[in-house]
Amino acid sequence: MINKVTLLGYLGKDPEIKTLENGAMYARFSVATTENYKDREGNWKENTEWHNIIAWRSLAERAERSLQKGTLIYLEGKLSTRKWTDQEGKDRYTTEIVAERLRIVKRSEEGSTGGGSQMNTPSAPMDNPSEKIAELEDDLPF
Repeated sequence: MINKVTLLGYLGKDPEIKTLENGAMYARFSVATTENYKDREGNWKENTEWHNIIAWRSLAERAERSLQKGTLIYLEGKLSTRKWTDQEGKDRYTTEIVAERLRIVKRSEEGSTGGGSQMNTPSAPMDNPSEKIAELEDDLPF
């Protein structure tokens, strides 16, 4: 059986880093992927999906050093659902992606120039998303 997730998307915020009592570090962050399509009337529409990511140990350390809001990343991982109980005693479930591989495709210009760039935010529409993916294909590990 296969449980595999592959994403190419932008970080929605800086990673939140925590360390467990046993010393294991983890990072939580969100990644936005955007689908662009034409509706029946021929108008371009955009649908952004947010994904919750958790990275453990060395990947968490790398996330802390290298990732920031707006960074375009390539990520491979697996889906994981965990059960927890809320304050009212009700069972709740959270589904997240456990990162196994992470590659920075394009750093956020916000961190390097001191100013934000709308091209690096999930809400900024791309003129032609197919061209952007084609640019990155040579950079992906498959």
